[in-house]
Amino acid sequence: MQNSSNQSAHRGAVRSAADAAVYCREIIVSHMFRMETETSKVDRPRRDLLRARLRETNTAASPAIRALRGTAEEREVPLQIWMFTGEGDEEKLVAGLDAHTWARWLHINLLWVDAPHRAAGLGSRLLLEAERAAREDRDCLDSRVWTWDFQAPGFYKKYGYDVVCEIPDYPPGITEYTMTKRLA
Repeated sequence: MQNSSNQSAHRGAVRSAADAAVYCREIIVSHMFRMETETSKVDRPRRDLLRARLRETNTAASPAIRALRGTAEEREVPLQIWMFTGEGDEEKLVAGLDAHTWARWLHINLLWVDAPHRAAGLGSRLLLEAERAAREDRDCLDSRVWTWDFQAPGFYKKYGYDVVCEIPDYPPGITEYTMTKRLA
């Protein structure tokens, strides 16, 4: 990059013809720092470096995080539960739960039931099986989930989840809830 006497100068940077559709803005912040904003693609090597640096910082700053390092609880372990109708070529996914466990917590990422099968207890069975597996097989103490106001906060409350965070207008017109439950 060329030196610039204007410290607030900026320019669009196109790295190659193949990157012409990718927008990158570079700003000279001071004589020591240059800032880039990527808006169209993921810079995986830099993201991975950022993740590693944050991990190092968090490990140094937190005795609880430091104690996790090198233990089985440090790894995110997937937990998925599927429900089907039919068999073979006729098999159809009608409900599923995608989660992971980490640091003795169950993290529910996705829970879905096909519309014709809602109110048949499938969501309840998925949730209860995920909690059982997390508690009995993975020694989890707590569970967490996020849901939007039009999705399932009432469903999770019915199973003992409490709202610990509410974010209005995320996205605009919708409220997002983070909910937790003690499993042990």
